[in-house]
Parts: sequence; C-alpha cells; structure tokens
Amino acid sequence: MRTRRISTATAFAVLFSSVVLVGGAASPAAADSSRILPAASVGDIVTDGLHQRVFVSDPASGKVVATDYSGKVVATFAALPGVRGLELSPDSTTLYAAVPGADAIVAIDTATLKEFARYDIGADTRPTHPALAGGKLWFGYGGDGGGGGNIGSLDLSGEEPVVTLDQAPDPNRLWNSAPLLASTPGAPTTLAAGTQDQSSSRIAVYDVASGTATQTALQSTGSSYLQDLALTPDGQQIVVASSSPYHHQVFRTSDLAAGKSYPSTAYPNAVEIAPNGTVAAGVDGWYDPDVYIFPKGAAKAVRTYDFPNTGMHSGSDTLVPAALSWAPDGSRLFAVTVNSQNVRSLRVLTNTNKSVTSLKVNAPAKATRAKKLTVSGKVTATVAFPAGSKVTVVRTDIESPKGKSLGTKPLNANGTFSFTDTPPAGGKVTYRATYAAGATHTASTGADAVTVSRAATSLKLDRNKSLHAYNKNVTFTATLGKTHKNRVVELWADPFGADKPKKLVKKGKVNSKGKLSVKVNLKRDTTVTAVFAGDGRYAPKTVKSTAYAKVKVSLKLSKHYKTAKIGKTSYAYYNKKKNPDFTTTMTYYKGRAQRLSLQLNYQGKWYDTGQAYFPLGAKGKSVVMLEGPHDVGYKMRVRASYINNSSGDSVNSTTHTGWKYFIFTK
Repeated sequence: MRTRRISTATAFAVLFSSVVLVGGAASPAAADSSRILPAASVGDIVTDGLHQRVFVSDPASGKVVATDYSGKVVATFAALPGVRGLELSPDSTTLYAAVPGADAIVAIDTATLKEFARYDIGADTRPTHPALAGGKLWFGYGGDGGGGGNIGSLDLSGEEPVVTLDQAPDPNRLWNSAPLLASTPGAPTTLAAGTQDQSSSRIAVYDVASGTATQTALQSTGSSYLQDLALTPDGQQIVVASSSPYHHQVFRTSDLAAGKSYPSTAYPNAVEIAPNGTVAAGVDGWYDPDVYIFPKGAAKAVRTYDFPNTGMHSGSDTLVPAALSWAPDGSRLFAVTVNSQNVRSLRVLTNTNKSVTSLKVNAPAKATRAKKLTVSGKVTATVAFPAGSKVTVVRTDIESPKGKSLGTKPLNANGTFSFTDTPPAGGKVTYRATYAAGATHTASTGADAVTVSRAATSLKLDRNKSLHAYNKNVTFTATLGKTHKNRVVELWADPFGADKPKKLVKKGKVNSKGKLSVKVNLKRDTTVTAVFAGDGRYAPKTVKSTAYAKVKVSLKLSKHYKTAKIGKTSYAYYNKKKNPDFTTTMTYYKGRAQRLSLQLNYQGKWYDTGQAYFPLGAKGKSVVMLEGPHDVGYKMRVRASYINNSSGDSVNSTTHTGWKYFIFTK
C-alpha cells in the first residue's frame, strides 16, 4: 500500500505551526513563536503598539487581518478588493488601507476594529501605498493598463477630505507603476519613493512641507526589482531591499549618494527600521538566514533568524516581500513567512537586540579518578562580551546526579575560559558551562563528558551449566567483592524463547559475606544475570550463569494383553495381530515434536531399528501406532525423547523417558 506522504506532511505543517519553536544555542536562531495566518497573500504589515495588534493586508482575498501580539486573529475586515499598503496614524488610533480595487483609502478605528470612513480617490486611480508626511496622507497610484504611476495626497485636516492627484508629474514617466512610498515621524516633511517591478530601480526624495511634493533628489539605485524601502528615524538615510545586489543598499536622503550597505545575502526582499535605528533586513532565502538584525550603522549583524521548514521542499519557509514590522518599543519583530504548500505564518521574533551566543566545552576523553584534569571552552558571539563576563560550571557524576556547582569561571577577552578539577568519582563525568543572558547577549549552554577510571571488582554467580528437572526451584547466589558505597546487586532471569521476556527477579543489598540469592523456577533453559551498577570508585560488572531445564515427558504403552517380567525387566505382551499404541505426554511448546526410538535385542545386544519425530498436540500429547506385521519372540523396547534443537525448538535441554519393553507372541 502506497504511503501518502504529502497529506501527512501537510497536516504536520499546519499542526506544528502554532507551537512555540525555540532555537538552539548556536546562531542563527529560530523564530520564537508562530501561528498560521489565514491569508492567501500578503501586501503589507504594520504594528499598533497602543493596542498591541498586528495588521496584515491580503490583496488576493480583499481583506485585512488583525491579530494580537501572539498571532491570534482578533478581527477581519472584508470587502477591500486588492487591498495593499497600510499606514498607522501617529497616535495609533486609525489604520489607513489603500484599496486599489475600490479606488479608495479606507479608515479603520484601531480601538473598535470597525471601518469608519472610505475616501474616494478617483476613478481608475488604484491607490496602493499610503504614507503620512507633512500633515497629509500621501499615496502612490495608477500604473495599470499601460498608464504611468504618480503620487497623490489626501488632506483630512479640514471639514471635508481633499484629494490632490498628479503631485509628481514627470514627462519622462519616472513612475511606470504606482510608486512605493515611505516616511518617518523624525523627518515629518520628507517623503521617499521608489519604483517597483522594474529591472532598473530608481528612488526619489520629496519635500512636502508646502503641501505639494517637491522633488529634491533622484537616483538610479543600480539594483533590480525593488521590493521594499524604509527611512531611518532621523530621515537622513534610505535603506533599500532589491532582488539584486545581494545586500541592503543605503542612500543619503539629501542627494541619494550611496552609503555603506548592510551585508545580508542573496535576494533582499524586506527592510524595516525600529524607532531606535535598528535595521531588520530580510531576504528570500531557502538555505540562508532569513532576517538579519543590524544596530544602527553596524557593519555586522548582531543576530540572524533562520525560519524552519514546515513544507515539502528541502528549503526552509521564506520571508514574504516587505513583510517585516517592528513593535514600536522594539521588543519584538513581526514577520510573515510562506512555505511550499502556500501556507502563511505570522512569526514573532524576540530578543532581537541580543547577540546569539554559542558555548562549547572541551574536556579530555579519559581521565584518572582523584587526579587533576583541565577543562576549557569558548563562548562565541557576533558582539564582544562585556568586561567581567563569566560562565557558571556544574559537574555531574554518579555521586552527584543533580550536579555540583564548581562556581563561576571568568571569560577572557576572546571568550575563552579554562579551569582545573579533580573528579572524586569515576565513570561518566559531565562538565556543563552556562553563559547567562544579559543586556547584549542571549544565554547558551555547552557540555562535554569525561570517562574517569574506576577500579574493578569481582562478581560471581553460581549454577552455570547446571542441569535440572523440569519445574524445579533452583537457588542462584551472586557474590560481590569490594566496592565503595554501592552494595546493591540485581538478578535477572531470561528464559529461553522469544515469548518469555527477561525480567528482574531480585534487587537488593548483599549480606555481610557479599552474597545475594534468589530462587528461580526452571521450566526452560534460563540465563540468570547478576548486575552490579558500579559506584564512584568501582566499575560496573555483569556476570551470567546459564542453567538448563529438562522437559516433563512420559511414555505409555497400550493394547497389550498382559505385563510380565523376563528376568528382572517388565515387558508388555502383544498378540502379533495387535498394533501397539505408544502415547507420549510432553511439556508443550509451539511447533514441538517428540522423537520415538525403537530397539531390538538380538543375541543379548540391543540394536537400533529406527527413530522418527512426531508432532505434539495442543495438550502436549502424541499417539503413535506401531503397525505390523510383527515378528514373534523378539524382545523390543521404545522410548520418547525431546532433542534440543531437533524437536522444533531449543528452549529446553535434551530429555529422554526410560525405555519401555515389549514383545510379540502368537
């Protein structure tokens, strides 16, 4: 039957998408939490810090989804055909959504989660990307059906809303489609714009202080297919995410001169800048980290996030273009991802300002008990450690299974540390070091184990190779030699045959002579094992003793007309026309057969005349008829046997009945 892998994997992807995913100690880190997002597409994402909500637009479904900070859906706004760009008012009371399918901008009350206004922008304008600047709501529009794009504004300061189009007229068709806009409260009269869906991208800067858009800078970025752009909080720089080049470009706002870029990796597709200047740089990366966090102006990421794989392809889930949004207080970063099954998830990334640490401990593979050894290690991170940083060390061994603190050990400037220790106990000794989380670094833990020598002790077990009757209670005695603290021995019995599991028959302290005994009922060959688990100074020891058990077997002759002795031996007498029945009763085992052996006496000596195996019935019986013709006057004998490994199994030792004697007469 064919295994349906696709449906199973898809079910697991949906099931586990709501589970918290915790990253390991090493960078890159995993997302801190995730929930399925009920969206067929994603156009934009914004975060409302006042009400702790996240808004995501879904152009394909014509809706906006509102969630809380955990990703739980709290509201859905429908009837918004093609809704794309979102903008939040400075006081977080109003969410503006550009709805190109309705040629409108919709206003939503973030407290009541109700739409309260819909502003008509004009027929066939198709507004897409709103941005607040200079006291107005600016938006990119147009570009469909072969027409050029442009910039418009919506003034809501008066009694009636005022829409002004064609704010960025350009005879050279600067905007082939509706431009992507960006603004920042720190530079309230600055508006940035960029082309999308073009192999050669351009960006422009406008001063909107007068109420109209005055272009102050224009530049080709040297990149292709602009995905996202953002202004720094002070408005001095624009950070751009384009499919190429493979880093996040930076341009000075005043003249759009190129600045030092943020080194991410291939296919940048998102950028979001926190109020404190921290840059979240996203990429479309199957096999690379998906999000890079850079402190303002940093040349190296303080940490990265690599999303897990919840789909069917080999690569991980990928970041949706322009789908990053900071919480206003910088406490977390929200990201939307999509897997190969077209399932989207809202991921909540925390501790973004902390460098991810990785801790490795190196201990010798072997050591001698009560002799000094040296343990070293290193904590690594992308950001230097604060002065006075330390690791906490715990030793775990057989005498301290919950761990014994060895105190703290200082980190050197390069993150290394070392210390010496004298292990008091032998066996597996583990040294675990922990670097505690701080203001600039995440916590991490590393460990390494040492095999510390222990002395050998003696352990003996009697009854090895002894043979016993069926169903006999046999006493086995273990004798333990010198140890340190542990004087406990375990005795296990393992009857032959796969249907009888090994079981613990006794566990306890040996007596003053080092002995521990147990009675074992032998119905099969049985291996008894004595186990000493070891202690801090003496190594574990195991010894085995195999005792053999016979089967219970009997043989009965029937249909004879009398019994009489010949000499001292009793014989069954049969008429030569009578066929004897030989009935064997034997301990039953599935598939077992008994062997009948016949002998004839000639001139005082017994000779084999034949043997054969006959299966046992379910109750352990086997009846065999000896057919004629029968010779008269010859002494004969028969016996039944269980033959180990020839009677169909090997769980008992070979067992024979006594000989049964018989003779035929006229």
